[in-house]
Amino acid sequence: MPAKSFFWGRVKKWDQLHDQWIDGLWIILLLIATVLLFTIDLGTLPLRDWDEGTVAQVAREIGRTPINSMTWLYPTLGGEPYLNKPPLMHWLIAIAYSLGGVSEWTARLPGALLSAISVPLLYGIARELFHQRICAIYAALVYLTMLPVVRHGRLAMLDGGAVFFFLLMILWVLRSRYNLVYCLGIGVSLGLICLTKGMLGLLLAAIACIFLLWDTPRLLTSCYFWFAICLGMIPVALWYGAQWWHYGHTFSDIGVMNQSLSRIWQAVEGHAHPPWFYILEIAKYTWPWLLFLPQALRLCWENRNLSWAKLILVWMGGYLLIISIMTTKLPWYVFPIYPSIALTIGVLFAEIEGFPLLSSYPRAWVNGLTLLAIAACGILIYYSWNNSNPIELQLIFIVVAITMGLAAVLVHKGDKQFLQVLIWGSYLSLLLLMQSNHWVWELQERYPVKPVGEIVKQGTPPGTKIYTSNREHRPSLNFYSDRSIIPGNNIQLQEYWQQNQQPYLLLTQDALNQMQLGAVKQINESEGWILVTKERKGNDI
Repeated sequence: MPAKSFFWGRVKKWDQLHDQWIDGLWIILLLIATVLLFTIDLGTLPLRDWDEGTVAQVAREIGRTPINSMTWLYPTLGGEPYLNKPPLMHWLIAIAYSLGGVSEWTARLPGALLSAISVPLLYGIARELFHQRICAIYAALVYLTMLPVVRHGRLAMLDGGAVFFFLLMILWVLRSRYNLVYCLGIGVSLGLICLTKGMLGLLLAAIACIFLLWDTPRLLTSCYFWFAICLGMIPVALWYGAQWWHYGHTFSDIGVMNQSLSRIWQAVEGHAHPPWFYILEIAKYTWPWLLFLPQALRLCWENRNLSWAKLILVWMGGYLLIISIMTTKLPWYVFPIYPSIALTIGVLFAEIEGFPLLSSYPRAWVNGLTLLAIAACGILIYYSWNNSNPIELQLIFIVVAITMGLAAVLVHKGDKQFLQVLIWGSYLSLLLLMQSNHWVWELQERYPVKPVGEIVKQGTPPGTKIYTSNREHRPSLNFYSDRSIIPGNNIQLQEYWQQNQQPYLLLTQDALNQMQLGAVKQINESEGWILVTKERKGNDI
């Protein structure tokens, strides 16, 4: 008996080492694929407006000031207090600036790397939930090939980092069910979320707690669990306390209330949409995986007594419900829901892998993939007729059309190899898109900001405030010009012109003609925008 026990013990240990070796290999392969996809040509396109321009500028102001100035603790935007979000991601970008200089690449790199690591991290979560490795593999690959995940993960925004820390928290939540030591990881991860996106951390913590209440309620009664949470939240409490001590009620009114809590019942900056806004966002950008989501959700509901199904239902349903009833709605608020979608579809694909080589699949899958192939062909023909469109767009839609068409044929034949076709084709399509100049398509909606920012930077003294006839505030223009550019109407611009000895205006030709400013000196012009100041004898800029 002792010899037999020893033998089986050695076999079991060998199996565990073999499983760990295979998991490690998959993590390395996923990491290589994700880092390539999330970082390729990362700095070729300018930063887009709002979050990218704002985050990059705040990080630059942190990085350019000495540590004893305390700007790292009390960030500024254009020299004014920045009270919108905690500065964890801004710190990481400032470090990237110090190592590689200020550029689009260094501004986007920290968020892109964290988003890339999120893919093997989701693999680890799936390995905690499922006995079958194939579920984890498919969940990670589906997540990797989701367009909104790759696109938003590459931007210089806070959401990629927040989702990474949330996935880290979920991993520790799952492991803490059998080892309380991992509770400390829950607290640290929650603190990192709160230092990245503020109040979002409380919402994501509520999702985790509801799951534990349903799945492992004994953990919520553990003193060690709550002690670890409190310990991880100490840096968050210190940061918020420092802000309140420094700014007083200004911080609580603006930073906490106006910029965070009021978004629940009030539309901030006009971003009000109907409750089904996020369902439409998911429907628009998660193809082709959206085709499989109804069947995957049905499978999840049928297994709702299992831990993995409980987590997905609470994660997807709870989070979607909460953000849908909020008044302020922005497309990237839905980012944390995509990992749960990937997990759901990963389970379905694992079920398909268990079927015989030839099986019968829902007719809706064939029809949906066929429609996607036809749509890709239609767009390809349109771009082929229009010679002004670059060849790179045509190549992307060629790959999409071939992928969807071949997958439709395989599904029609009942061949499960359509899964590999969809994953490889989607990955290649996204790789081609990220190499193109079209993955930040919002840049085409407005005038190119980079050359305009350059003439402002070269033509005005540092620290100057410039007023513009463009009614729209553009944070990216502030970043590239390294100046504060303030929108105004013609009356406001005329008053500013008359009250200042050396005013600087950024105007269109029509606005310049309408205002009739008198003695005007044109400094430079770009993209239809003219930088002017007062004509002063013997005092050229």
